[in-house]
Amino acid sequence: MTTAAIIGCGDISTVHFSAISSLAGVQLAAVCDTDPGRLEAASAAHGVPGYANYLDMLQEVRPDVVHVCTPHHLHASVAADCLERGVNVIVEKPLAHTLAEGKRLIEVAERSTAKIAVCFQNRYNATSQAMRKLLDDGGLGQVIGASATVMWHRDGDYYRSRPWRGTWAEGGGGLMMNQAIHTVDLLQWLVGDVAKVEGRASTRSLAGVIEVEDTAEFVAEHVGGARSVFYATLANAVNAPVTLDIVTEKATLSLRGDLTVTYADGRVDVIPERVVESGGRSYWGVSHELLIADFYSRLAEPGPFWINPAEAGKSLGIIKEIYAQSYPEMPGRVG
Repeated sequence: MTTAAIIGCGDISTVHFSAISSLAGVQLAAVCDTDPGRLEAASAAHGVPGYANYLDMLQEVRPDVVHVCTPHHLHASVAADCLERGVNVIVEKPLAHTLAEGKRLIEVAERSTAKIAVCFQNRYNATSQAMRKLLDDGGLGQVIGASATVMWHRDGDYYRSRPWRGTWAEGGGGLMMNQAIHTVDLLQWLVGDVAKVEGRASTRSLAGVIEVEDTAEFVAEHVGGARSVFYATLANAVNAPVTLDIVTEKATLSLRGDLTVTYADGRVDVIPERVVESGGRSYWGVSHELLIADFYSRLAEPGPFWINPAEAGKSLGIIKEIYAQSYPEMPGRVG
């Protein structure tokens, strides 16, 4: 039996609890949270001991896998402490709230014999997997360019309910770190590593409520020669579907929930996205459980998990470069 523990029993932990309960041969052994109310509720709901201090939990329970679902500023330090004790880790995005912490976790992960996964679960979406396969097969020719948008809505109550989200010190950023990072990750994963990026982050609708950005845009030059453009905002009236378009020599791939592939010869293919109840909010997507199940299935395999800290550091680097260009007078926002 593989034992698991969850550190951080807030909103996102819902999908982690659900995923663990669905896996044969995996048993939840403990939960941890610094908030007494959340800790008591999670411990009672799942019938496992609760800890306010995760180091005590690691020492006493010795779980095989820890799920880190804390606020951003604790991701890297908690994950590193687990890895240094030989405990496998699944950590929520972002990798870290600063570049320095991200680099430290990458170094710890490279030294550790334990495995670590970073939750970029949208790579497991049926549409993302189909796009990657089409591009890798080579039949579409060279990628010419790409574009992506994240047009979502968040109001003041969203930030007031979890004040850390709206701060540089604990969130590490706003829209780009908390919402749009998944799309930034898909863009660089599908089109290629980013060699150069220029952009701007700003606060357009939530000034006075948050100190971080709610709107951002950039143009990226990819290693393979393609150029991508990106726009994201939390000032939209609704949570519109994320868009991602990739133009190649022989087709255009357009993601709008489902994936539409329009070929130069006139053929059109539609690849539907999975529609399942994930136990979380709809905008979290449907693939957390797939990533988590895949991680557990690979625990005995040699080598790192494929979405590891070094891989997750790519999107963090892009975002922090945008912050560096947008707030040159405040280097602390970059970290």
